[in-house]
Amino acid sequence: MGSYLALIYGVIIIAALVIIGLIKFIFAQDKGDEKMQQISDAIKEGAMAFLNRQYKTIAFLALIVAVIIIVANYYGHLSEGTSTALSFAWHVGLAFITGAFCSALSGYIGMYMAVNSNVRAAAGAKSGLNRALQIALKGGAVTGLAVTALSLFGVATLFLAYGGLSGQDELIKEAPSLIVGFGFGASFVALFAQLGGGIYTKAADVGADLVGKVEVGIPEDDPRNPAVIADLVGDNVGDCAGRGADLFESTAAENIGAMILGVGLYPVFGWKGILFPLVARAIGIIASIIGIFFVNAKDESKDPMIALNKGYFVTTIVNLIALFFAVKIMLSGHLPDGSEVNYWLLYGAVVTGVVLSYIFVFLTDYYTSVNKRPVQEIAKASTTGAATNIITGISVGMESTALPVIFISAAIFIAYKLGELALPHIGTSGLYGTAIATMGMLSTTAYILAMDTFGPITDNAGGITEMSGAPESVRHVTDRLDACGNTTKALTKGYAVGSAALATFLLFSAYLDEVKKILGKPIDSWFAVDIGKPEVFIGAFIGAMIVYLFSSTAIRAVGKAAQYVILEVRRQFREIPGIMEGTAKPDYAKTVDIVTKGALKEMVIPGLIVVVTPILVGVILGKEAAAAFLMIGTVSGVILALFLNNGGGAWDNAKKFIELGNYGGKKSEAHKAGVVGDTVGDPFKDTAGPSLHVLIKLISTITLVFVALFR
Repeated sequence: MGSYLALIYGVIIIAALVIIGLIKFIFAQDKGDEKMQQISDAIKEGAMAFLNRQYKTIAFLALIVAVIIIVANYYGHLSEGTSTALSFAWHVGLAFITGAFCSALSGYIGMYMAVNSNVRAAAGAKSGLNRALQIALKGGAVTGLAVTALSLFGVATLFLAYGGLSGQDELIKEAPSLIVGFGFGASFVALFAQLGGGIYTKAADVGADLVGKVEVGIPEDDPRNPAVIADLVGDNVGDCAGRGADLFESTAAENIGAMILGVGLYPVFGWKGILFPLVARAIGIIASIIGIFFVNAKDESKDPMIALNKGYFVTTIVNLIALFFAVKIMLSGHLPDGSEVNYWLLYGAVVTGVVLSYIFVFLTDYYTSVNKRPVQEIAKASTTGAATNIITGISVGMESTALPVIFISAAIFIAYKLGELALPHIGTSGLYGTAIATMGMLSTTAYILAMDTFGPITDNAGGITEMSGAPESVRHVTDRLDACGNTTKALTKGYAVGSAALATFLLFSAYLDEVKKILGKPIDSWFAVDIGKPEVFIGAFIGAMIVYLFSSTAIRAVGKAAQYVILEVRRQFREIPGIMEGTAKPDYAKTVDIVTKGALKEMVIPGLIVVVTPILVGVILGKEAAAAFLMIGTVSGVILALFLNNGGGAWDNAKKFIELGNYGGKKSEAHKAGVVGDTVGDPFKDTAGPSLHVLIKLISTITLVFVALFR
């Protein structure tokens, strides 16, 4: 085990050194002129103020939940003896607190780097596209590497501390179950971070667009708009802090779920089957570092997306090569009948996950790109008004769920069968095949997160150049990068929901394993979920309902918070003379404060609904009903997230397609309809949709933590 642990912690140290180098590179760059720095400082101040206030709220809620977890697990395991119950309770409680802290820290790192990279990317645009591209991507890379390395460090360290280093088989097999609290803590913080950030960013965006663009007729990021700084702050709190926490908990939950499934294969692989997910995550970090340094836009006349895709391709190839050797070395062995494990088939599961990630990127691009049929259909529908724009957008969003579901299903089926063929007559072999596919899909997480954070950095850079009155040549560079950033943000949402679907299939299987342990059944036996039982059917029904109820409250929260912004922006235009003429400065800070209070106030109820419901289902209706809740909640959540993400992204780019000069261009009737459609789509793609990625993993981790209480 020692050599593998050296690899894992060696990679963590390498990632830390690369992060330090990237931070030094970013902070050594020019910050631009005084006006650029003033705008950047205002964004930074607003973003950090929101994050600090949000984390205080989350910390208060997390402490309450931590106490509940400790008490619930103590009484849930009391039948096994007082000392056992006490040990289990504090292990799970400590893991929850650790996961929550690490998830919050990953969000903070993402925010901090984004608000310090934006002005440097804007200033770098004066030296050309490649310079600005390097600054923005490397700023995002700090987030990607920090999130994945922190997740790996947290899970690995808890595993070792909870028995992984003991050398005793029983303690090693028990350790993955004790660290499920880490995944729940990560999910808990991620939900509120993504939800609160999503409400903030869309409330500010809607308020800025509806009053600024539609009512007053001024351009986007115009310094005369009182909500413009709040809008730029929102790009960071939603897409940096929120997505950082989201993908942190994805990697943490997937690792823990796969480790629990590895326990079932202990007779074949021993501790290597449990440790393999951590080694795969370490390989992904190294591959992402290599891919990041391959990004270079030498020919600045070409689309910068080509350079980013090259880095993604290099990351994928390095992953595939390294994971082959990891599978061969760690997942070889002899079956109980004496035959050898076919590691080639297990490697096929890795390839299945990697291919699925590429398919999701392609499908998301198809449904959200300005160059493709769905977006252009919505733009054309805008010529006859907002109503036809919205009808067509909803249609596109619904259509966009079909192919992803087919490919997710195919990937799960293929990976499951490959696992069964590689490990015949082993009860959990198929599930471990899907775990390996999930590792393959999530192996590029660090690079994907770097591209995701690249989006808000370039968006902010564009806003800073616009507000500071930079030359047209500089704005042309930042506009090209901003357009590229919009694409990367859309693609990473598709990647996130696809990986969430695979990860939750793992976590569902891990939940069934925990149920079998509590019932005293062998791990390789079956635990049937009979949907024909009334209580089980009810649990499934509630699972589907909660997804829609949560989305409703999240979208309504955006509407309520946006009303505060709209009223404030209108008030300033009305009461502060000279704003439109540019002789008076809007009160940006007032708008930032209003949307901060509104977002934090509105995020609590949707979040609590998700935390409380699965516990009540399990306690009142039982373990089998909770399994049905998970199953149907996951299916409904994935499909609705696809609809919301892709529909919202298509509406956004339909507006941009019109702004490029099509169907009358800016200020035309089609453009006004496009702005309305984009406003409807904003809370879809940036609030409810991304929050559902977290929801479907949170309901899985929360049932794992509280399963001992279920009747």
